[in-house]
Amino acid sequence: MKKGVTLSSGNVIDSIGLGTWKSERPKEAYNAVRSAIDLGYRHFDCASGYGNEAEIGAALQDAIVAGDVQRSDLFITSKLWNAHHYPNDVRPALERSLADLKLDYLDLYLMHWPVAIKPHVGFPEKGDDFISLENLPIEVTWAAMEQAVTLGLVKDLGVSNFSIKKLQALQKAATIPPVMNQVELHPYLQQNALVEYCQSQRIVVTAYAPLGSGDRPAMLCKSNEPTLMDHPVVQSIAQAHQVTPAQILIAWSLHRSNVVIPKSSSPARQALNLEARNIVLTSEDMLQLSRLDLHYRYLDGSFWVMPESPYTLENLWDE
Repeated sequence: MKKGVTLSSGNVIDSIGLGTWKSERPKEAYNAVRSAIDLGYRHFDCASGYGNEAEIGAALQDAIVAGDVQRSDLFITSKLWNAHHYPNDVRPALERSLADLKLDYLDLYLMHWPVAIKPHVGFPEKGDDFISLENLPIEVTWAAMEQAVTLGLVKDLGVSNFSIKKLQALQKAATIPPVMNQVELHPYLQQNALVEYCQSQRIVVTAYAPLGSGDRPAMLCKSNEPTLMDHPVVQSIAQAHQVTPAQILIAWSLHRSNVVIPKSSSPARQALNLEARNIVLTSEDMLQLSRLDLHYRYLDGSFWVMPESPYTLENLWDE
């Protein structure tokens, strides 16, 4: 399995990165990044919305100062939070991320969601906290993001949680096309049409929640959720290859030519996740896993849906 994936810009991103969402305990994110660098990780997926970029930045800086890695070896992604979609807010938000991460530039900057909320709203609690995309179109925010590339603050731009319909609209308006779409992907949510569309447009797909995001906050969990790593098919394939179920799920994403960003703060699990690129799944393995598709989202976006919100599950995912 190839270690890197070439973006349409020509820049290369490692096919396995370290996800950093939910690293909230004191020094958890710091220690996770330091151990990951020691193990050979060079791709780190961050976001201002995760609330831990300063901790990650300290780890990156300390690793560089210690000579463990050079900045040019790293691929760092961050994301524009929903409260900063007004054009005048984009650059200040980006510069805060750069300051927290102690970087001069980002390798990739993503629009975190196709959802806008009012400035200074941390997380929306009522419909009036939102701004509709009719009043603040994605294309307007994107144009401000493009200026960051011109200024040398960002190498590449992309999006997260975008449907085919939203990608097509953005592609028509963009001067700098998106090189990435980061979406939830795993055998229960395979999104074949979206993946195929992105690949046809040279938009790389990054799979988040590749293991089912079992450790996400309770407020984002539903009762009676289907567990992914416990599924008998995943378990049997893992046993046949003498690896863990998590490694099979990571290998599944890689075999679909996607980038994958499993989160772990355990050095032992980080190492196992990285080793998943050496697993060669058979066509029968892939066929069995393809049959698990439930079109089930662990992160279905229902937290954007409330009375008087302009966002519904239908217009968020265009399904």
